[in-house]
Amino acid sequence: MEEEADIRVLDVAKALAFIGDLSMGQPTDHSVRTAWLAAQVAADAGYGTNQCDVVKHVSLLRWSGCTANAHGFAELIGDDVAGREAMLARRPDSPVAAVFARGEGASISGLAQIHCEVSGEIARMLALDHDTEVALRNIFENRDGSGFPNHVAGDGVPQAVSTVSLAGDLEILSRVYGLDAALTLLTKDAGSRYPAELVDLVAKRGRQWHEALEHEADHDFDGFLTTDRTQQLTSPELIADVIDLKLPWMTQYSRRVAQACARCCAALGVAASTQRLVYRAGLIHGMGRTSVSNSVWNTSGKLSAAAWEKIRLVPYWTQRAGKNIAALEPEAAIASFAYERLDGSGYFRSASGREISLEARVLSTAVAWIALRSPRPWRAALSFEEAAHTLTKEAQAGRFDADVVVAMTSSEHAASVRAPDRVKRATLSEREVDVLRHISQGASNKEVARTLGISMSTVGTHVEKVFRKLECSTRAAATLKASAMGLL
Repeated sequence: MEEEADIRVLDVAKALAFIGDLSMGQPTDHSVRTAWLAAQVAADAGYGTNQCDVVKHVSLLRWSGCTANAHGFAELIGDDVAGREAMLARRPDSPVAAVFARGEGASISGLAQIHCEVSGEIARMLALDHDTEVALRNIFENRDGSGFPNHVAGDGVPQAVSTVSLAGDLEILSRVYGLDAALTLLTKDAGSRYPAELVDLVAKRGRQWHEALEHEADHDFDGFLTTDRTQQLTSPELIADVIDLKLPWMTQYSRRVAQACARCCAALGVAASTQRLVYRAGLIHGMGRTSVSNSVWNTSGKLSAAAWEKIRLVPYWTQRAGKNIAALEPEAAIASFAYERLDGSGYFRSASGREISLEARVLSTAVAWIALRSPRPWRAALSFEEAAHTLTKEAQAGRFDADVVVAMTSSEHAASVRAPDRVKRATLSEREVDVLRHISQGASNKEVARTLGISMSTVGTHVEKVFRKLECSTRAAATLKASAMGLL
């Protein structure tokens, strides 16, 4: 199915904020509340209309790069979600604090670079203003030059960065420790993390803003968040690509699920409008996945009871996304059935039979089909015949709809034998695309060299050329851009 610019930039930004909040261990309204607080700071500080808009954009997209470095955080600290939550709460025993105590701050700087490059690229893809992109590329910089990744200082730190960082910390610290303790902590950082004049504003008005925000908690923030830029239309595929950055071995997974849904719906003869709805449900079905640490997803053996409970909540969080983002509510409702089974053995509802609509049956079948056909760290991808046999047995056992399984396998077979489309390669050579495809899935240069039968130095040369041609410096940013360009 072709990409269509049929959703507001605001709704995509809110979806990415929801994903980011889950990834950082925050309540799912954290970024929206931060935007409200940051806007109060900006207004009282006398910012112009354009800068006030930038503050809103940056607040929503501040964590949009955090799926891109989740893999690195998991390798460094174990639980990437809980570890980053502890970091934001400034807990002295947080695993990130321990990294700095060991003198390994350079590792954090590298992860910050990934985050900043990806979030800046997202702003560019959404056609937001240049100031928003610049701010996101510097989102972890501090006033005194102690930030990451480039140690920018003073007026070199974009105005929106200081404003959003201060507002975000106020939201988190007041929630964790109470408002008085939060104001004390922020005051201590005046002139270092944040400009002193902004901290003075928060000290004077913070209590009033905090009370007003609590009063506004149940209100719709859309009108407040809307800017001229966020009223423009874009396509929803970016949501899928950002979700899939969390796990390198999930690259393109959500797009492939969505495409399988569309083909299956066409084979079943459902209306074009329904095909589009299920396609978009496929794109966003993994939003809740970002709530679970990579250390859990990478487990090859039996999961603990605690880990399994977290996974059972994945589709619940996807459903919650629809409650937060009205434009995606129909899709999120379908997407929340991605792991239900007709016999009631699925999750999170344990729905069964007629409780599961045709649209949901198509999606759950597509999710299982693409998973079976995809490699995982603990197993190889199943062949077409093996995957079809597995799904057919599941249907015979009453877990999948037999008619949907037939439509899925027949439509996927037709797609596999159809002549492949000639995708636009930009200026990348075929070999560069091969290398890019492998590194996007988490392969090291050594693994790529072994797979493609070339030397490690040759792989390194190809990676450098890919980065130069795609105008990026990290694998995550290259993956995101390549997905949008149809290279993967």
